[in-house]
Amino acid sequence: MIEITTSSRYKINRSLIKHSAEQILQDQGVDGTYTLNIVFVGKTKMKDISNKYKNEDVALPVLSFKYNEPIEGKKLLGEIMICYPQAVLLAAERNRRVDDTILQLIDHGIKNLLKI
Repeated sequence: MIEITTSSRYKINRSLIKHSAEQILQDQGVDGTYTLNIVFVGKTKMKDISNKYKNEDVALPVLSFKYNEPIEGKKLLGEIMICYPQAVLLAAERNRRVDDTILQLIDHGIKNLLKI
């Protein structure tokens, strides 16, 4: 199960993200009993998280956190945090669509969680 958390000000395609993340997990051999949280945050929040967990004082485009134990009865694979403003900047720099860039960041985050 893919759970997406975002602010209404970020224009994301939930169905595309959910379907693509499920496909990436399936391609990597992860069964459907796990939950993956995908959270979209702003620059300030991502900078705070990057500083706290990576000791980097920048808003990184993506961070992933693996959960080792069930939380609230759910088998959580982990959480992928995406800085939406950074994803938009990356898309512009690479002359790509924002949706494609977000999917690349999700792929990167999932592979990080699975250590591929």
